[in-house]
Amino acid sequence: MDVKKNEDVETIALGPAGPEVQPLCIGTWQWGDKIFWNYGKNYDQQQVHEAFKAAVESGLTFFDTAEVYGTGDSETLIGQFMKEVPAPVAIATKYGPAPWRFTGQSVADALSGSLRRLQVDHVALYQVHWPFSFLMSQQTLLKALAKEVKQGRIGAVGVSNYSVEQMRQAHKILAAEGVPLATNQVRYSLLTRQIERQGLLDAARKLSIKIMAYSSLAQGLLGGNYTPENLPTDARRFDQRFSRSGLAKIAPVIHLLQQIGQAHDRTPAQVALNWLIAQGDVIAIAGAKSPEQARQNAGALGWSLSTEEVDRLEEVSRPWLN
Repeated sequence: MDVKKNEDVETIALGPAGPEVQPLCIGTWQWGDKIFWNYGKNYDQQQVHEAFKAAVESGLTFFDTAEVYGTGDSETLIGQFMKEVPAPVAIATKYGPAPWRFTGQSVADALSGSLRRLQVDHVALYQVHWPFSFLMSQQTLLKALAKEVKQGRIGAVGVSNYSVEQMRQAHKILAAEGVPLATNQVRYSLLTRQIERQGLLDAARKLSIKIMAYSSLAQGLLGGNYTPENLPTDARRFDQRFSRSGLAKIAPVIHLLQQIGQAHDRTPAQVALNWLIAQGDVIAIAGAKSPEQARQNAGALGWSLSTEEVDRLEEVSRPWLN
């Protein structure tokens, strides 16, 4: 596991010669998204601006976004916010395959759009958001991304939501171009461990591909804040996991997170994120809509669970391997 200390900040390399980032990334799907997260109603630009500043002040400088988040608004907001902080910020964004994008030039054009919104000339990581081919083959897509690495507009290539076989194919195509596949962004948490059962986590390790774990707190379930008396009011209220029966099912996991958290003076969410990082070659992505959430995410770094605690969390969460 190529995780090391860099000026007292823990980092993880995206590929053999790729950029180094922290094993904890701030996810920004909520920034500008009005459909799922009710941006503009429950929270607004001022709050996410404060969340960005709080993250950077807490030492978190790796942010994950996508061109589709808020139909570009997430990238635009980050571009504005970055101008106000002195610390260097690493950005991961995503390209969305679509039927009208069928040439290598369309990949370059999409990247240009993201760079323009972000107000930068390069990003640390550029990811393929979904493994859809439509009218463009994976060969054409990935060769276009390899070209962008060589031109310096992206530091590393990643994919997202790719299966084991799709990931292996992408790795092979890029390797032929002399470019490693750095990451695969997939759903992974104590309550979503299917990538272990499917063999995706092991395959990624063998190919030196880092896992970017999204929904690392199961959309807030692992924070321990939701109870039968305190249910979410946004789109999550339609998710059975947030129902009274769903919350009862995960109660043993939450109880153990609370117990371990008390031993380390940490919150359940910080313990859940630390467990992901403890898996090795995993970068946990945690969303933040407020400065308080950003600061809480930062508390997942700078300490480690014991081997026994990692094992106990693995055992209690085994029902979520399937």
